[in-house]
Parts: sequence; C-alpha cells; structure tokens
Amino acid sequence: MPNWDPQQYQRFSDERSRPFFDLVNRVPDDEVHTVADLGCGPGNLTETLVTRWPEAQIWGVDNSQEMLAAAVKLAPRPHLQFVAGDIFTWQPERPLDRLISNAALQWVPDHPTMIPRLVSLLAPRGVLAVQVPFNFDEPTHTLLEETRSQEPWVTILGPRQRQFFVQTPTWYADTLHALGMSVDLWETIYYHVLHGSDAVLEWVKGTALRPTLSKLDATQQQDFLAVYGEKLRAAYPSGPYGTLFPFKRLFFVARWRSL
Repeated sequence: MPNWDPQQYQRFSDERSRPFFDLVNRVPDDEVHTVADLGCGPGNLTETLVTRWPEAQIWGVDNSQEMLAAAVKLAPRPHLQFVAGDIFTWQPERPLDRLISNAALQWVPDHPTMIPRLVSLLAPRGVLAVQVPFNFDEPTHTLLEETRSQEPWVTILGPRQRQFFVQTPTWYADTLHALGMSVDLWETIYYHVLHGSDAVLEWVKGTALRPTLSKLDATQQQDFLAVYGEKLRAAYPSGPYGTLFPFKRLFFVARWRSL
C-alpha cells in the first residue's frame, strides 16, 4: 500500500466525495446497529454516517497511520470509532448490518478470497456496499505505465508490481449471487471539472501516483512529475472553464437474497 498524504488526497474533496454519497444513497434502511467503513481514509465521509444511522456503532477502519491521524482530529461523534486495521483481516466486534467500502478495495489483492470474507462479516440482514475506480485504461493510468517503462525510471523503480485488483462487473455479480446475495450493480462516469495548474496531475498525486512517488527521492520525484505531467497536459488540456476529467467508477450494493 502507498504512503498516504491526507492533505493532498483532500485537494479535490468535493469530487472525491460524490461517489461515496451516490453509493450510500442506494443502501437500504432497516434496523441498523453496526456499521463499518473499510478504507475510511481521513474519516470526513465516515462521520456523515452518524447522521444516517445515529444509533448505530460505526467503525472507520484504515491501515494508513497518516489517514487515521487525520481522522482522529475530527470532532468526536457518539458511537463513532476510528481503528487501525487491514481490510483483508479486520474482524468486527459483532456482525455488521452495513459494511461500506468506498474507493479502497482496488488496492487489495485476491478478491476471490476477500469478497466471500466480507460477506461472512454481515449480520442476517446485512448489506455490503462497495465503490471502486474503474478507469484503469484511461490516460492517467496508461501514461503512468508508459512513463515508468522508460529510462531512467524502469531501472530506478524496478519490475512493475500489479497495483490494482478490480474484477469485472460480471465477476462481482456472479460471485455475490453464488454467495446468496442479490446485487444492485452499476457504473457511473463522472465528468469532473478540475481547477488549478496541472489539475489532473495534482489529482493522481493523491491516489494512483502514490506507490511510484514513494520509491523516489525528492529530486527523482520532481523529474518524474515533469515527464508524466507533460503527458497528462496533452491528454487532458485545460480550457477556459478548467480541465475536464472523466472518471469511471463501479458500484454494487449486495444483500442476502432470502430477505
């Protein structure tokens, strides 16, 4: 996992928050007593769940100490607790009525093992709600791979390790159905209008670029950003209103089919 910078991540907080609310708005309401947000990041979105389910015990879970340090600075909320934990191994104190993960599972390998494990954490009327980026064939990613494959970066960075682990929509539908879940699954393309110089580069510096930057010293980082940034400016030209940045995301909300 990359070393996270909460301040950089939240530079585009309005745009990054929209998928979270679009996901949560499709989550059904029943009696909800336990909720977890896996990969909660700086916690600003997790704390909105207190308004949705004010009587529930809510856990925000993340394995980034930097993100958790930001989360614990938020104003204390009743029944809201931020805890250190890995998505693949964290175990709640009680079965979960709602398990939410927004823009986090793409970093976690072995979804064929992970998805059944997450389902196993649900209470009898539990719901699993997930959103992941689904834009890995867009210029932000293809140009990053192109830059990394050039010298001197291929020598400095070494062999490329797989970074994202998202499966196809059909795979999630088939897997969840086989586990006994009904599935509400959809895609959305957000056409964000970003403002500021090198806006798309600043966006990816908070997410997809983190693993690469973490392997470079300060001088190497600046050199890499100069090359990659030039490619991004050509792919995402700035206009008089800002920079148009398409971003596809995949969503699903799954609950036990017998209910």
